[in-house]
Formats: sequence, structure tokens, C-alpha cells
Amino acid sequence: MEHVIRPIARMRSDFSGKFGIPRQAGIVPELESRIVFEPEYRKPESLRGIEGFSHLWLIWQFSENLRQDWSPTVRPPRLGGNRRLGVFATRSPFRPNALGLSCVELLGLEELPGLGLTLKVGGADLMDGTPIFDIKPYVPYADCKREARGGFAPDAGERLKVVWAPGTADKLPENKLAALAAVLARDPRPQYQHDPERLYAMDFAGYTLRFTVEGEELTVREAEPALPGGESPGKDTE
Repeated sequence: MEHVIRPIARMRSDFSGKFGIPRQAGIVPELESRIVFEPEYRKPESLRGIEGFSHLWLIWQFSENLRQDWSPTVRPPRLGGNRRLGVFATRSPFRPNALGLSCVELLGLEELPGLGLTLKVGGADLMDGTPIFDIKPYVPYADCKREARGGFAPDAGERLKVVWAPGTADKLPENKLAALAAVLARDPRPQYQHDPERLYAMDFAGYTLRFTVEGEELTVREAEPALPGGESPGKDTE
């Protein structure tokens, strides 16, 4: 028997495209996003008591990676995109039901005109407009497993040094610089690309950034307002 589920909310974030989104939730806590509920779910009583929790689980859809078929094996970017593992042993977006799971920090509740009560969250790894199917509180005594093993992804990886070419940082909103620098430091490139001459493009907060990476240093070369409808190359590897 099939069961139809509908989005209860959508994510509003600074990522208009897939490229550059952190590979996991929480590794860039500087990122701030907003959860906006669909009109039929904008009921303040449905959030009663949520402020008592510091973190939330989001169940959402990889809406930009929907497909009819599926493969039992995928190629995780973390392994360079050239080694296949079982789909259920990875967090690949290419799954039978294309569902994602993220733990985010609850930063506050805010009533906005025309949008009702919204949730401000930190550290999300969701693209702008991503449909959210459910929200559940993170419960430390049950959800935190200190003895857990990380398999082929034991840590978040090394950080890059971010350097701004003259004049580039000045073109960006000051309140977005810290989050953007933290995103870039996590190396948004596909992990199998290491060409120091390649110019990468990433959209963030309404701007297009172009950067190069050589060794452990990422240099932002250009920063301009993003063109409508543009999207940089995606980050996901099947």
C-alpha cells in the first residue's frame, strides 16, 4: 500500500543551487536558515514547547535529485567518486525515496507578516525551497551515541584557508561574510577535482562567487550579483 506524504514546510536558505551546500548538517554552524510552514500547517499550537529543545531533526526531500529508478550502489563524493558502496551505507541523495535527514540548531521562533510563526535554524544543509516533511526534537539521552563509529566518514575533513582577492569581500553583505567563509573553508569542490587552474562558481545569498583552490588555500577571485535562474555545477555524485 502506498502512502502519500505532503510537505509541511519549506527551507529558506542562502543556497539557490546545490553546489556549495555543506555535505552534512552542523559542520557549518554559522549558516542561518529559516523554516517557513505551508499555509495549512501555520498553527502556533503545533510548535508549543519546541523552544525547550536546542536542536531539531528535519526529514526532507532531495527535490533536485528525483528519479524513477534507483541503484543498489552509489559512488560517495567522500571517496573520490570512484568507489561504489551500498546506497543504504551512505547518505547519497540518489535513494529509492530521496529522503534526507538533518540535525539543526534551533535559534529561535519568529512571527513574520504573511508567513506566520517560523523557525530560525543554524547549520542546515538544505537548498532554498527544499520541502520538509516532518520536524522532530533532538533528544540527547536517546539520540547522542558517543560510542558510534563513523565508517568511511569519521570526521568532517580538513579546513581550507580562505583568501579574498582585493575588493571581492567588499561587494558582499557584511552579515553574510562569516557564514560564506565557513562554507568555503569546508571545500565545496567535488572531492575528485584538484585542478589549481580551474575556476569554480558558487551562488550564495544572491551573489555568484568564483574561486580557485591551490593546495590548502582557496582564493575568491570574483563576487557579483547572481543572474536570475543561474545555477552553479552540482555537488552530488551518484
